Amino acid sequence: MIGLFLTSTFKRMNHHHHHHHHHDHHHENDLGRAFKIGIIINIGFIITEVIYGYLSNSLALLADAGHNFGDVIALIFSWIAIYLAKKKPTYKFTYGLKRSTILIALFNTLIILLAAVLIAWEAINRVKASVNIYSSNVIIVATIGILINGFTAWLFVKDKGHDINIKSTFLHFVADALVSAGVVLAGIIILYTNYYWVDSVASILIVIVISYSSFNLLIEAVNLALDGVPKQISLDKVHAFLLGQPGVESIHDLHVWGLSTTEVALTAHLVVADSAGDELLNQVINGLHDRFGIEHSTIQMDKSGSDKCVGACN
Repeated sequence: MIGLFLTSTFKRMNHHHHHHHHHDHHHENDLGRAFKIGIIINIGFIITEVIYGYLSNSLALLADAGHNFGDVIALIFSWIAIYLAKKKPTYKFTYGLKRSTILIALFNTLIILLAAVLIAWEAINRVKASVNIYSSNVIIVATIGILINGFTAWLFVKDKGHDINIKSTFLHFVADALVSAGVVLAGIIILYTNYYWVDSVASILIVIVISYSSFNLLIEAVNLALDGVPKQISLDKVHAFLLGQPGVESIHDLHVWGLSTTEVALTAHLVVADSAGDELLNQVINGLHDRFGIEHSTIQMDKSGSDKCVGACN
């Protein structure tokens, strides 16, 4: 009996990685620059919102500042996660620190949801209170917020489809821009009607936007943390692809999970015809990479009719 056992990380030719190295280096620099710009301008805006929110007695501005602060924290953690994901494997952490990106995505979302609960609590308490609000300040500051949040979201628009940390960052700042627009509207209503309770209602609406935008990301982060199949991967399609390869007779012990928020790993045990060899193995590994974006594939192949295998067998 001949057993074939291969890990795609080592099998795929080094030329592929060297070919993209120069591009990846520039891409990482661009992404790092985007994080720096986003963090700096948003911290400046948060300080402005806190000052004018306090001076204007506007909970909506303070709530928006709290939301933006949570997003800046998320921005910082996302940047750290991307840095950690580039760390090389060690004898202790044989996959490197890639999984930290999943834990940070989960932590980010929980921070945002906690901020939403605190804002909602304060808004409900203030609905009953009669507080004079300087609406002109609210309108001006919130309008600046639309521009800053929109610009920050634009910094990450091209990378949002490749990493849920980047996606969460993009969605948070799109939501922030919409929230700022809502605060502008609330300020205009207060300016012309003196209905100060609108400020609290706007704060509650902010909470709804925060919660809605964060819930799906929380589910996705929990799924990855529990080694669930990543959202972009269809296990049925992977199974069908493997079973459809010439010479593959059956499949068992098929596992797919996220190594990080961007990388997917797969292990599978294939029972193949006697004539199968390295050509089939290469075809499977290349197909998994090209069709599904699975870079880390560990495939074990055994000849049909044998009760033995080589490698890790369950």
